[in-house]
Amino acid sequence: MLRLAVLVSGGGTNLQALIDQIEQRKLPEAEIAAVISSKKDAYALERARNHGIKVIVVSPKEYADPGQFAQALSEALEQNNIDLIILAGYLYILPESLVEKYKNRIINVHPSLIPAFCGEGYYGLKVHRAVLDRGVKVTGATVHFVDEGTDTGPIILQKAVAVQEGDTPELLQRRVMEEAEWILLPEAVRLISEGKVTVEKNIVRIEK
Repeated sequence: MLRLAVLVSGGGTNLQALIDQIEQRKLPEAEIAAVISSKKDAYALERARNHGIKVIVVSPKEYADPGQFAQALSEALEQNNIDLIILAGYLYILPESLVEKYKNRIINVHPSLIPAFCGEGYYGLKVHRAVLDRGVKVTGATVHFVDEGTDTGPIILQKAVAVQEGDTPELLQRRVMEEAEWILLPEAVRLISEGKVTVEKNIVRIEK
């Protein structure tokens, strides 16, 4: 059984997508062992509590230096025997020591087709606003492994979503979540939990 830690900072819609898939027994080889939030008032924690999932708050603001924060987060993961870390709307850059320790065991969902509209400063509505400002016709979402860069790790899955006339950043965000993020993230977890994902020279191979 693959033990998951879902790291959150906000509403937790991607967390909910995972919870739903697990409760529908569509991810039989995975379980959410803990939801770890950077904010004590994140609504994602309420979602977790509603489903009997352990919640932990590890806020960077409560530690004097990044090293102490990295240690606290690492201890939370170790104490819960975490196999796979999922960044689901987590708004902080993970400590490099943690990324190295959990190499190819941390995944992130990003609301664009990487390498477009990604990297430092591209998160949340900012991504969708940039998409609309550029006038592209197709956007989407990407699930990727996390490395030392920002949105530069090996790509696991991608799904395209059409940009429509009259879209606002909020409308586009919702469509990308519904048509891509909430589908891709559980699917990536399923593939990893079934041992079907390998990484070779920064390229992900998926066993059919």
